Amino acid sequence: MTESPVETPAVDWFTTGAEPALIGSRCAECGTIAFPRETSFCKNPACSGEEFADVELSRRGTVWSYTDAQYQPPPPYVPRSDPYEPFALAAVELPEGLVVLGQVAEGFGVADLRVGATVEVVVEPLYTDETGTRTVWRWKPVTEETR
Repeated sequence: MTESPVETPAVDWFTTGAEPALIGSRCAECGTIAFPRETSFCKNPACSGEEFADVELSRRGTVWSYTDAQYQPPPPYVPRSDPYEPFALAAVELPEGLVVLGQVAEGFGVADLRVGATVEVVVEPLYTDETGTRTVWRWKPVTEETR
């Protein structure tokens, strides 16, 4: 019997499972939501709050802007392929009022995006090494079949 490789999030900024979500924080004093999580001071300049609670952000948002990465980012970026293949990035506006930048899901590029289109959080492999598979969240365009 072969053991399944261990899958571990590369960063603790998202949940996994059937309905993954980004994890932000909410200021206990003013309610301002931040992503990634805030642990030291409120992002609202009018607030001096220092206590925060984790909050799962909306799984879906709308494309605010997008581009492609035609160059390989420097380390610690781990390329998906060798030789390097460009990938799409999307800035996504969530209902909470945040705009979150992230890579677009495997198999999708700038031709699949448009401003105002709906995307959702998915979890995909980032890389695999001797300790297992590291996963990361990405934005996946919502198609008619997945609505």
